[in-house]
Amino acid sequence: MLALKNKATNSLLRSEKKSLLRFLTLYVAMVIFLITLLSLFYYQSQEKLMLSDQRAMLTKYAYIQTRRLKVLHHFFPERVEYPRDPRFKSAIYDLEHMKIFSLLEDENVRFDAEEIYITNGHIHLVKMLDEFYLGTKYLVIEVKDSGAWRGEIWKNIITYGMVVFIFFMLFGLYLAKLFLKPMRDSIVLLDRFIKDTTHELNTPLSAILANIEMMDTDVMVEKNKTKLARINIAAKTVSVLYKDLTYLMLEEDKENHDEEIEIKELIYNRVEYFSVLAQSKHIAYDLDLEETTITMDRRKFTRVIDNLISNAIKYNKRNGTIGIRSREGLLVIWDTGIGIHEEKVPFIFDRYMRFNNSEGGFGIGLSIVKKIVDEYHISIEVDSKEGEGTKMVLRW
Repeated sequence: MLALKNKATNSLLRSEKKSLLRFLTLYVAMVIFLITLLSLFYYQSQEKLMLSDQRAMLTKYAYIQTRRLKVLHHFFPERVEYPRDPRFKSAIYDLEHMKIFSLLEDENVRFDAEEIYITNGHIHLVKMLDEFYLGTKYLVIEVKDSGAWRGEIWKNIITYGMVVFIFFMLFGLYLAKLFLKPMRDSIVLLDRFIKDTTHELNTPLSAILANIEMMDTDVMVEKNKTKLARINIAAKTVSVLYKDLTYLMLEEDKENHDEEIEIKELIYNRVEYFSVLAQSKHIAYDLDLEETTITMDRRKFTRVIDNLISNAIKYNKRNGTIGIRSREGLLVIWDTGIGIHEEKVPFIFDRYMRFNNSEGGFGIGLSIVKKIVDEYHISIEVDSKEGEGTKMVLRW
């Protein structure tokens, strides 16, 4: 059961991986947005805390400078030298915000801002005076911003942000696995069912096909010939499904035995094999085959051709056409069938993906085709229009 579970987990789980990727992309975006928002709030709060600490010191400097201005005002014009202090810079402005005198390194004073603010690496405190010493209404005190507090804030943001991000990512992975567990269990259950079904199909299917081949239709009445033809059609349909199941569960990991394959000869052989199915829907073939070869495992190439032809028959319209064209390094198989909606084409190779519930099958044929062509570095292009048909183009 463990081997089966690992196989199921590692095979189809493109659908699971896509779901997981979509969930994690949205989740990571939300986590980053949340961490960024919290970091911004933290930065702003720490900046306000720093300014609050600076406010007390700058208010003290403003008080000292105000006393000096008062002395200068009373002894003016005997004293005309503006008071200076090595601990800070200052400037005075009148009621109209016109500069009277300034020692500021950054004279970008914001009178409409808060009382204390940071500007270009300096901290300004704008103090409104009650008395107009020397015509002064606003006293500005300036000190340099060392930026040490900012470095400490970024250190904390990066450290705690990474811790929070890792925590949320681990939590997100746990949630994703929890949400995807039903899908995983369904896939494992389906794979187990397919494997059991494959074993059960072998004996009766072989008996049916063998007996059909041995029947002498020359002695049958027309009514019985029709019934036998229907049985043959049903048996061939089940045979294709059985071969896919056998390949998927038993032969997929077998060692390849590559050989040079005559494409024209193999296609004629497979067209003949499916002739009874095509005739049941009055489907005509349009074959344009050149003498070309491809080097790969015959068993796998046959699975590719069988699935593409059987799908072209299965999803074709009555009295429709199947076209097959081969050139060196190119194989095209097209039909005049029901086609696929444009939005669903990217999912056509997903295992268990079915686009028409009226037709049988488990939805594994094209996933096998994609796995094989990818293994041999063959590109496959799908051109399908709903109501018009589908074209498969293989290039190597």
